[in-house]
Amino acid sequence: MKRRNLLYLIALIPTSSFANSISKFFNFFRPREDSKVITKRTPIDFQWPTQEPFLFCVHHYDDYPRGNKNLGVDSKNFIGRNMGQDFTPKDGFRMYHGSEVPGFPVHPHRGFETITIVRKGYVDHADSLGASGRYGEGDVQWMTAGAGVQHSEMFPLLHQDKPNTCELFQLWLNLPQSKKMVDPDFKMIWANHIPKISKDSKIEVTLICGEYEGQHFNHSPVNSWAKDPANEVNILLVKIQKNGVFKYRPSKNSTHRTLYFFEGNEIKVNGELISSKQALYLDSKSEVVVSSDFDGTEFLFLEAKPIGEPIVQHGPFVMSSRQEIFQTIQDYQRTEFGGWKWPRQDMVHGSKVEKFAKYPDGKVEKPS
Repeated sequence: MKRRNLLYLIALIPTSSFANSISKFFNFFRPREDSKVITKRTPIDFQWPTQEPFLFCVHHYDDYPRGNKNLGVDSKNFIGRNMGQDFTPKDGFRMYHGSEVPGFPVHPHRGFETITIVRKGYVDHADSLGASGRYGEGDVQWMTAGAGVQHSEMFPLLHQDKPNTCELFQLWLNLPQSKKMVDPDFKMIWANHIPKISKDSKIEVTLICGEYEGQHFNHSPVNSWAKDPANEVNILLVKIQKNGVFKYRPSKNSTHRTLYFFEGNEIKVNGELISSKQALYLDSKSEVVVSSDFDGTEFLFLEAKPIGEPIVQHGPFVMSSRQEIFQTIQDYQRTEFGGWKWPRQDMVHGSKVEKFAKYPDGKVEKPS
């Protein structure tokens, strides 16, 4: 009787829709890759959302004009800008906190790390430990602020005969409470040392930290959360050409995994169509598959095991409690984290287009 009733119900379905109905019935029980991999999506512009232990992610892209003799912008370009707090991309660029040279004059940090990835242009570094440097055009600076440091990050306009495009990412990576008061430290990771892994001429992966396709690269400072491979800190810049397919294996542990699609028309992530300028939070226990039907597609891929400790942030200070923040403010007022010994707050290092890093012990390093 039950079988006859089932046959009767099937007979009531119009012949033209019978196949579609059966297909929908079985699809209802079939796992959907797109729904389980992407757990959240949000539009991105300048500052991007992050997942712990990443605290901050910003994409700077500025088409600066020709530089003047002071490596800065001519004052005629200051009209209509909120100088000192210029974060509006008027005429294609921002001055940020710079008064002539764009960038970020001296400011303090404590309790986390900055990772600065410069794709175009240059950054001049100076800090309260006496260290300095100029890096860019693919270089990465990884700085552990630890117990406290002051530094400046300026964008010198070295070319007086042509525009000075500057593009960089800056990430903030938290430190566990046990490492927040370590000695400040920084490392330069020169562009010619950073692996670029090509696959089928359609995928290029710049491996800034972590692992991809069995290749490992980790030049983080000694106290970084990234130093332990078990924390699975992976920082990849990925470029896909038309018909390219990027795959990344599931994480070994539960991690926070984010994909920032910042350049290109559209991609497919595990079969789901994604338009440009979006951040995707991904389920790290699933393989991620990204494909593109267009040339020039690019995204930033961040992953890390969360630290899982309280986070209390006050501007450039990131600690684990309000009491630690109060103590940090008192310490900075008393010591200025070593003080500022440079002749200017927006320190730049001359007009010669040359990369270098000078460390607190006096050692000078240049790209080999």
